[in-house]
Amino acid sequence: MIQEVNNYVHFHGAPSKGKILMIASSPAMSQQTGWPIGFWAAELTHPLRVFQEAGYEVVLASTQGGDLQMDSFSNPTDASGYSANDVITLGYMQQAWFQDLLKQTPKCTEVNPNEFVAIFLVGGQGPMYTFRGNIELEKLFVSFYESGKPSAAVCHSTTLLLEAKKSDGTLLVNGKTWTGFANAEEDFADQAVGMKIQPYRIESEARKIPHTNFKVAVPFSAYAIQDGNLITGQQQNSGAAVADFVVKLLNEQI
Repeated sequence: MIQEVNNYVHFHGAPSKGKILMIASSPAMSQQTGWPIGFWAAELTHPLRVFQEAGYEVVLASTQGGDLQMDSFSNPTDASGYSANDVITLGYMQQAWFQDLLKQTPKCTEVNPNEFVAIFLVGGQGPMYTFRGNIELEKLFVSFYESGKPSAAVCHSTTLLLEAKKSDGTLLVNGKTWTGFANAEEDFADQAVGMKIQPYRIESEARKIPHTNFKVAVPFSAYAIQDGNLITGQQQNSGAAVADFVVKLLNEQI
């Protein structure tokens, strides 16, 4: 049985090991496609399952606060059928507490980082507009990282790492090996819809950064990298793998 209190979710009867902060994009509008955009469902639900089964509570916040919106292609009930096989998301969508979780989320600047043991950035199309250049979110993520807490990002949420700087002024990814949505995957997505979807490409931008090692695996494989307490995942099929790394690190710190 799963119990939800406000924006906290956990398994009933199991002592909590701590709270993990998940942050998703607030709804936005793509300047490329004209589509309403937000978060990619599997990049929330698949890690959420891992965290819950490991005994951690989850708080879901967003860039602006308020109600959240799934990217339509990530919704398993969408007419496109693109994510029809995502039974994990479909299962969560049947739960009233999960629907409530997506409503009236706190703004990421309204949460106290000291209350959380890890941070996880949810990807989707929204982060390409709402994460990059978001100084407040960069500072929040860096505060977790510099505190030695697991700091994770998956898919397009890794755009934050293109500019996030540590307190000494250097890029967080300086000297780090990390991953994010690959150019080959962008090519596939563009061809599938017949237009250029994203305003820029994470892999292309990352490869312009000196002293960092951006790696990608086979397109749409479950690929995640842990480098110290920085954990990144390539795309929507990598969320659970990223969450597994987070839980492993947390268990080592107990």
